[in-house]
This record gives sequence, structure tokens and C-alpha cells, in this order.
Amino acid sequence: MPELDFTHDPALRSWVPGTDGHPDFPIQNLPFCVFTPPGGEPRGGIGIGDAVLDLGAVLEAGLLDPEAARAADASRATDLNELFSLGGKPRRALRTRLSQLLSSDSSDISKVERCLVQTAECELHLPSRIGDYTDFYVGIHHATNIGKQFRPDNPLLPNYKYVPIGYHGRASSVCPSGVPIRRPTGQFKPSAEAPPVVGPAQRLDYELELGIWIGSGNALGEPISIENAADHIAGYCLLNDWSARDIQAWEYQPLGPFLSKNFATTLSPWVVTPEALLPFQAAQQKRPEGDPAPLPYLLDETDQASGAFDIELEVLLITPALKRKGLPPHRLALSNTRHMYWSPRQMIAHHTMGGCNLRSGDLFGSGTISAPDPDGFGSILEATQGGANPIRLASDEERRFLEDGDEIILRAHGKRPGYVPIGFGECRATILSARPTG
Repeated sequence: MPELDFTHDPALRSWVPGTDGHPDFPIQNLPFCVFTPPGGEPRGGIGIGDAVLDLGAVLEAGLLDPEAARAADASRATDLNELFSLGGKPRRALRTRLSQLLSSDSSDISKVERCLVQTAECELHLPSRIGDYTDFYVGIHHATNIGKQFRPDNPLLPNYKYVPIGYHGRASSVCPSGVPIRRPTGQFKPSAEAPPVVGPAQRLDYELELGIWIGSGNALGEPISIENAADHIAGYCLLNDWSARDIQAWEYQPLGPFLSKNFATTLSPWVVTPEALLPFQAAQQKRPEGDPAPLPYLLDETDQASGAFDIELEVLLITPALKRKGLPPHRLALSNTRHMYWSPRQMIAHHTMGGCNLRSGDLFGSGTISAPDPDGFGSILEATQGGANPIRLASDEERRFLEDGDEIILRAHGKRPGYVPIGFGECRATILSARPTG
């Protein structure tokens, strides 16, 4: 298992302008991305301050040792699938070497400086060719809040505390941050008595989630043990699982979400590595008295002690009226990854226990991560209690669900005394009106 080292030192400084104090990408972070520079082709890079370091250019400059060069060479493609497949050793070697090259006492500043491009001048893409996307449901407060709306006396189904529940999502409609999302059209029932109708979704919602990128996969028929699951994680991102709640309410029984979810999922384009998140690892939350212990294939001492994360999660809303009036975004929620009932390692162990083969570049979503209090509810369905209690905005507007022109922004930051905070970059998208039907 990787350990804290000089790359996490809060005294480490970079010569790259604007890096010290950067809210997301100080030298202690170094997330991966796929970017297109002006006049260029998509390629792999590293975020540092407000710039992207071109990994292919660093490799060609002859600045990397063999193991780090192996990772950089795998990053030269239009996606990071090959890099993910290499596992952690080359990735960690590259992090170590880049930390040296980007530090303020580097002797190669002039050579590395030529490999930097300003992020604002680049287009950022999805980091991976996503073969499969699985969305879990590990936010217990969200599951409880949603369950209360349908089953007030028994909000959690009996299997929830035994099984990391998930469903297979649609990989083709996953979009990088900044791509507008069109309001979906579907079939729903306006009321319990009325027949179903077809039209634009009226109850459009966001979901605040952690995304998990799969690194090296497993062979078909060979499960990944909970003890080895961490070795199969390439990194993390932010994920907004857009949801049409009226379509969902009509279609979800008996087989779960379908058109209510498959129209779009938005990701932050940066891959924050497990190494960067080491200072923000945490013990899993102690289960309430009476809750069952995880079954043996989901129980590991190391995972219980450090398999969770302490990462602050935030949801912001910008409406057209807020923009016109020059008002700041409205914070909808402030939550934390500590409210996940199951860890990423447990998700992997469960997903593969029957022999399912994961592949490099596969994507997991955590499910909505809500805090226990209303200020931390990770969806508008929870925050408004199904639309019954609208959210009041400084622009004299209210929101029961999302409207056309609204923009949702997700942010995340790891913070811990004695360490430099790091972030995930933004996961944002604006809602466009539905396409005309008929």
C-alpha cells in the first residue's frame, strides 16, 4: 500500500505561477486529465495550478526515469485507459518525479516550462473510454430520505445494510463538465389517477456523487477480494447523475432506473489519484448499534480503518436571474464522503464476487451522498421534500425542481490540519430546454 511521502509535504512549493494556495491543484495534487491544446490533438496531462503539463512533451524532453516514463508514455493516447491498466506502481513513480520537476528547487525549470499550457486555452475531455458504468446507492442518508417519501414506516429495504446496491448505467451519455444537458422527454403519470403522458420531464434533479475510475481489471470468473480491491482503483472524480424524478417514479418498478437516468451523467474531467488522497483517508463510520457487520467478503480490517475519505462535497446553483442580478451562486448542499455506508473497496469486491470482469476505464458512481441534516441533502428531491417545500433564492425566485437555464456546479475538497487542501475541479452543466415532440 502507498504511504505518505515528500509529495504530501505542506512545505513543498512549486515554481509554476499561481500554484501556491490554488483551491484545487497545488503541487500536492497532480491530477490526470485528457486535454487538447490550441491547434493540437487530445493527449494526457497533469493539472498544476491554472496550467496543464503535457506528459508527452515531458517524456520527449528526457526528464523521466524508466518507471515514470512508462506511465507518461501510456498517457500519450487520446484516453487514459492504458495508463489505468498499468496499476499503481508506474503512476506513483510518475507522481514522484513530477513533484521533483515542478518543485521550486527543481534544476530543470526551463525544460519543464515549455511543456505547460494554460488550462483556459485547452479543451478538457472525458479521461477514459468508458466501457461500463455502474451507479451504486451507498449514501445511507439519501437512501433513507428517499425511502421515507415512499415508505415512511420502513424507509430502508431489508437488503440495504447487507448489500452495496447498484445498477448498470448508460456509458454512452456520460459527458465531461461544461457540456450542456438537454431536459429529457419521457413517459410519466401527472397524478395517481391520470393515465400516463409523454412530454418533457417536469421534476428534473441533480445527484451529488463521487466517481471512481477502475484501473487494472480482473479476468472473467475471478473475483477481486476486498483485501486487493484498492489496487484496482485508478482515481476519483465528481459525478452528477441527472435524474428525471417523474419518469423515474413511473418506470422504476420492477427493474429500476431506465430513461429517468440514461439521458446524461456529468463528470469532472480530472482524475484525482489515490496517492493524492492519502492524507484524507479516514476510518469507516461506526455502524449504529444493531446494524449487521459486513459479510466476510466485504470485511477487511484495513478497509475499515482507512477505506473511507474525509472530503467536503458542495452543490451550487446558478439561475439566469441570479446571473442577471450579479448575485453569487446559491449553495444547495454541503456534504461529505464520510456519509457513505459502503467504501469503494467494498463496491469493487461486491461487483466482482459473482465473477463479473471489470475493465480499465470502467466507471463507478457512489450514489447520492447526503449529510444527515437538510443543509447537506445531495438532491433537490430531498431538499424540497419532493417539491413540497421550495428553495428560496436571493433573486426572489424559488425552485421545487430544476428549470431550463439553471446551472448546477459540484465541487469537492480534501481538508485536514497539517496538510495542503486539494480539490477535484468543477463538475458543472447548464440545462437546455427539451426538444419539441411530435
